[in-house]
Amino acid sequence: MKAYVYEQQEERRAGLASELRNAGIDPQFVGSDFFASGLGILRQQGQKNRAILLSECDELREHIRALRMAKCVSPIIVFRNFRNSQDTASLLDLGADDVMVSPIRGAEVVSRMNSVIRRLYGHAADSIVMGELTAYFDGRDPIISGSRIKLSKREHSVFQHLALNSNKVISKDAIYDAVYGSSIDQPFDKIIDVYICKLRKKIAAASESGWQYIETVQGRGYRLMLPETISKAG
Repeated sequence: MKAYVYEQQEERRAGLASELRNAGIDPQFVGSDFFASGLGILRQQGQKNRAILLSECDELREHIRALRMAKCVSPIIVFRNFRNSQDTASLLDLGADDVMVSPIRGAEVVSRMNSVIRRLYGHAADSIVMGELTAYFDGRDPIISGSRIKLSKREHSVFQHLALNSNKVISKDAIYDAVYGSSIDQPFDKIIDVYICKLRKKIAAASESGWQYIETVQGRGYRLMLPETISKAG
């Protein structure tokens, strides 16, 4: 799980970074120039499930306004030093999705991020059930035929993106961008195929029916579907 983080105070960055990383969030710290010239990246595929975490500052409202005017739909969560119901209401009205008050706990940030993201994709609950498969949006690995299967970090990222878009065809490029984003450490271009193959094997091995649940739509991408639907589509 990746997030853009804006924190002006250098002395607070290390502690915040440690708290977020311990909760499974990969923080990418940005400066003020990000809101002036770096917002184009937020309109790329796979970016809408990358949260933007903003610490309190004088330009906070301008930053939120710039993000929403740039058509950014990513979750925006504000970190505040003190509770103030009037200011909180103002920030939410301006476009923030949530406001948290110090001390900031990574586990709570993850839950709030997941809550916003799943609603962004049209899911009210923290999981979906498709036949033998239960997929979670809160970081838990899926359950197949009553047993939980263990996924690696990358496998989980790929699977969750498919689950969030269940029954929809998702291109390999969109999955790649959601998992790797703008990372300078870019793997070879077949890596998504490799992870899809690994996921299929784990799902098929755990399911009583032997179904893989992930369909390949030739020339378009992949889709997480019920086995009966895949069968009829074929």
